[in-house]
Amino acid sequence: MADSSDVVAVERTIKADPAAIFALLADPSRHCEIDGSGSVRDAKSGSEKLAMGSKFGMSMKLGAKYSTINEVIEFDEPKRIAWQTRPPSALGGRLFGGRIWRYELEPTEAGTVVHESWDISQEKQPVRSVLRLGRSRDHTRKSMDATLEKIEALVTK
Repeated sequence: MADSSDVVAVERTIKADPAAIFALLADPSRHCEIDGSGSVRDAKSGSEKLAMGSKFGMSMKLGAKYSTINEVIEFDEPKRIAWQTRPPSALGGRLFGGRIWRYELEPTEAGTVVHESWDISQEKQPVRSVLRLGRSRDHTRKSMDATLEKIEALVTK
């Protein structure tokens, strides 16, 4: 998947079975272990293995502490999972929220090609305009590369 003005994408081939990678992605209690940005602190209580339509909360920190509510909007085990992130309050939801984190897993002879994408096409304006800027996109791409590196380290131990 190529980058567009609203999507940043990275990929990495990991020498592991897609099911092992998918299990890690579908467990929000482990998202802090794979987060390459350093902003995910922990899953809120009640966050269980994900399925289509699951909602899970995350405690975050990017300068200041904040929380998100995420809803699984795509789920095809062990091939694809995506969730959409929103703030926990209705007021915050009118101002920002809507970005989509997507993971697509493609088995190959070398292992699994993991495609991660950050899609802001449904993010609220003017936040979307700010997120389209090069510095934000570059930071996001570096964080995503770090995430895939952490996933690889965890599933190939």
